[in-house]
Amino acid sequence: MKLKTWLASVLLLTVAMLTATLGAFVGVNIGTDVSDLPSASNIVDILQANQITHVRLYDANAHLLQALSNTSIEVIVGVTNEEVLRIGESPSAAATWINKNVVAYVPSTNITGIAVGSEVLSTIPNVAPVLVPAMNSLHKALVAANLNFRVKVSTPQSMDIIPKPFPPSTATFNSSWNSTIYQLLQFLKNTNSSYMLNAYPYYGYTKGDGIFPIEYALFRPLPSVKQIVDPNTLFHYNSMFDAMVDATYYSIEALNFNNIPIVVTETGWPSFGGANEPDATEENAELYINNMIQRVMNDSGPPSQPNIAINTYIYELFNEDKRNGPVSEKNWGIFYTNGSTVYPLSFGASDQITGNSSGVFCVAKDGADTDKLQSGLSWACGQGGANCAAIQPGQPCYLPNNVKSHASYAYNDYYQRKHSSGGTCDFDGTATITTKDPSKSI
Repeated sequence: MKLKTWLASVLLLTVAMLTATLGAFVGVNIGTDVSDLPSASNIVDILQANQITHVRLYDANAHLLQALSNTSIEVIVGVTNEEVLRIGESPSAAATWINKNVVAYVPSTNITGIAVGSEVLSTIPNVAPVLVPAMNSLHKALVAANLNFRVKVSTPQSMDIIPKPFPPSTATFNSSWNSTIYQLLQFLKNTNSSYMLNAYPYYGYTKGDGIFPIEYALFRPLPSVKQIVDPNTLFHYNSMFDAMVDATYYSIEALNFNNIPIVVTETGWPSFGGANEPDATEENAELYINNMIQRVMNDSGPPSQPNIAINTYIYELFNEDKRNGPVSEKNWGIFYTNGSTVYPLSFGASDQITGNSSGVFCVAKDGADTDKLQSGLSWACGQGGANCAAIQPGQPCYLPNNVKSHASYAYNDYYQRKHSSGGTCDFDGTATITTKDPSKSI
């Protein structure tokens, strides 16, 4: 028994040391229910321009997986909820899925995880009996492909399966799911995988009937009279985010499991909402996301697990305007599809501020029709309001004197001026977004 305890302690210490060595990260989810979704290559340009190193896909989008090759960006690919049942009932279907969506892309595309379904237990509970079998079959297919040490399998779950998350120390999973969750935790333990948690203080606050102050949801300092303290452990919680993660750690512990790290696969705050959603504002979204990034990047865990950093994925890259539901459901994005930010962002420990000029440029496409380029150039320099003085004869950017170079200059000048207010990089299909500064190649 002492040996077992010692080994468990060594494992926990190893996880903590590895996290400290590598540093925590903040990634982003990429949803595609977007009317004007950029091309896969343009999406990758936006990611790279903003130094985003980790992404989660909700499916195994072939265009994105190909575009992400040779970028070193770490990718979690998704098994959709619609696919879980078939894979859970058929090991051969699991093997086919792995061969098609993982083996075909690694190592050039840096796939490191598979998210099996999305909040399966709370959204499609009838599929729950085959959830862990699906995960097992996918893992076995990875073993067969010798990829099981590189690619880990897990399944994102919502906070809804923890009925009473506060105080964290007494939190437990909904007992009706104990059998499935026990199997899930056993699988995660056996495969050295993380528990995937979708944690939304926005919902914790808006559905909390005023129990907690909004400052607590937004990572803002609390006055001494409003301090949030667990009465059993006397741990102080400076944010609802930390309390949600800790409630999950305690729920895992209540089923006699330890040393399973938690990764937050979704968190965010909507920047706009309907008349009955007063807290969905750009100001609150900016506060939440930037404060969350700063909190995650300090490399610490919640009070009960201070040495295990909370790697986190923002929900989400773009506003998904095609989603059903309330107005807020369409407004969780941190970027517009033209590459500009919905609000200023500070990504990473370097405190890099991403405003509307984020290292993304608009240039003429190679092979674009010359007449269309000329029309685009004329429009940009005229009605579009671009300053085209520099490409006039005798001026610094006149040479090389060809329509493609001049169009690139004009397109980019227009884009830098206008993209924050909705200007796009299209010009009748003759333009594209790039991270290479065109002024250095003209």
